[in-house]
Amino acid sequence: MSQPIMEKLSEKAEKEIKSRLKKDDARFKYLRRNPEKDKASAMRPAFVRDVDKILNSAYYNRLSDKTQVLSFYHNDDITRRALHVQLVSRIARTLGAALGLNVDLIEAVAIGHDIGHTPFGHAGEKILDELLFDSVGLRFNHNVQSVRILDKVFRYNLTLETLDGILCHNGEMPTDCYAPKPLKDFEDFDSRVSACMKDKDYIKKLVPATKEGCVVRVCDMIAYLGKDRQDYIRAGLGEESDFMQNEYAQNNAALINNFCVNIVNNSVGKDYIKMDDRHFELLKSLKEENYRTIYLTDKVVKYYDEVRPMMKRLFAKLTDDIKKGDESSYIYRHHINFVAEKTKYIDGAIESYLRDKPELIVADYLASCSDDYFLALYEEIFGIRVKSYFN
Repeated sequence: MSQPIMEKLSEKAEKEIKSRLKKDDARFKYLRRNPEKDKASAMRPAFVRDVDKILNSAYYNRLSDKTQVLSFYHNDDITRRALHVQLVSRIARTLGAALGLNVDLIEAVAIGHDIGHTPFGHAGEKILDELLFDSVGLRFNHNVQSVRILDKVFRYNLTLETLDGILCHNGEMPTDCYAPKPLKDFEDFDSRVSACMKDKDYIKKLVPATKEGCVVRVCDMIAYLGKDRQDYIRAGLGEESDFMQNEYAQNNAALINNFCVNIVNNSVGKDYIKMDDRHFELLKSLKEENYRTIYLTDKVVKYYDEVRPMMKRLFAKLTDDIKKGDESSYIYRHHINFVAEKTKYIDGAIESYLRDKPELIVADYLASCSDDYFLALYEEIFGIRVKSYFN
């Protein structure tokens, strides 16, 4: 393509993007830890830069081997966390576009929201929370861990809006109306992160600061409610008849469409994200049924009993290795050295990271493991092979 044509295209794109950004400037702060870096341009606006950083991070790649709900099953049709975040992003972008919101911010929050999630789904998260609290009195939540990875461990210099949306995405607390709660600055944000690590219940108080963050939060639920049912049936653990039959949720596609249409109808032109009473009651009923039929059954709860002794043993061994300064340990070879390499151009980054409590560093490492890597690590260190699926 000739240079004059390229210049015309660039001028047109720049004019359109600047027009859109002017509208957004009234709502967003675009604050970064280092304001001199990652300055927005017409080709790569602020939130596009955030998306690029998250997509190209090693930990995003690891989501492809982290199971969502059903662990230890060899089945290519069962959802991995990488697919889940893509589904959340797709649904949320569609919804956000219909509401005239910034879809780049939506994408950044959506693809980053689970990057700190553990292997073995919520069983792994619960176990790490117990281990971290028993050892140093701090709580572990995957949303807080996602922020820790992106903001503290690798220092990606993301915008405040993206980090806030990730922190506040928790989809376990449904409400019929999501109204953004203003966020002043990074000092305000950091205090919320700190409170989450000290108080197990503080996470329930979190509300996104932007409508985009609110959209991702509700779409997180929409994305997994029907999909988890699909996976449960595909794994041979149940039948369609195990679940309620409802005209608004006949299947996963119908569920997604009906909730999205209802939210758009109730949110256009409003300063909040809302669904009507009928859909909210249905949402709660679907969640309750998923817990009763899937999440709290012996078929799923057993993952906790299988994983806990392994994670406890690894946690103790790796913590001891750091305290001894054993640089031959996998905690150094596969984690600390990796962080050092990825942050080598940031002055004082690895030195600051190593001043953290050893238990926090071990939690970072274990949370970053994919399911298969975790099992391989356990076998390598303790010589015990674990079956990678149940029958």
